[in-house]
Amino acid sequence: MTSLQANRMLDCVGLACPLPVVRTKKAIDELNAGEVLEVRATDKGSVADLKSWSNRTGHQYVGLKEDNGVFHHFIRKAEPADTKAEKKYPHTATNEEVHSKICSGQAITVIDVREPAEYAFGRIPGAISVPLGRLEEQLPGLDPGKSYYVVCRTGNRSDMACQILTDNGFQQVKNVTPGMSGWTYDQEQEN
Repeated sequence: MTSLQANRMLDCVGLACPLPVVRTKKAIDELNAGEVLEVRATDKGSVADLKSWSNRTGHQYVGLKEDNGVFHHFIRKAEPADTKAEKKYPHTATNEEVHSKICSGQAITVIDVREPAEYAFGRIPGAISVPLGRLEEQLPGLDPGKSYYVVCRTGNRSDMACQILTDNGFQQVKNVTPGMSGWTYDQEQEN
């Protein structure tokens, strides 16, 4: 296999979402157009996070190699004319709002876009697991006419997921913020 060459390496080993994306944004700003950034991360969520971020901002996600649990992401910085302004998903719901709806018996659907291990160790009661990296392949199983509350650890992955859903015709979608990092209510977990 041909060795991939990068102009700069960013070490995000041991960091969890949202830090790999936050640090990648800063590092990519310091590169010249056409240069390649290698991001090394151990967070499994970084696979979907960095690919989605690259696509949303116009940078080219060149590819991924995994070596002993370390993900090596390669991202080429776009020409200024090809970059897109990063936008935040405008429709949000607070943890308190979601908890209140659950407690009042309202039938709501919560989609948890974290990785399976994160979901297994603690989730909003009744939440369904659809990891961000598999969301697009799971779209046919979701109802575009239904209302969804999307959650992750901090609100970043769920923001990306909400944008994917709305781009695919889902109109009643809310990003739950600040997500599981701020969820102080009862949680379900695997036994």
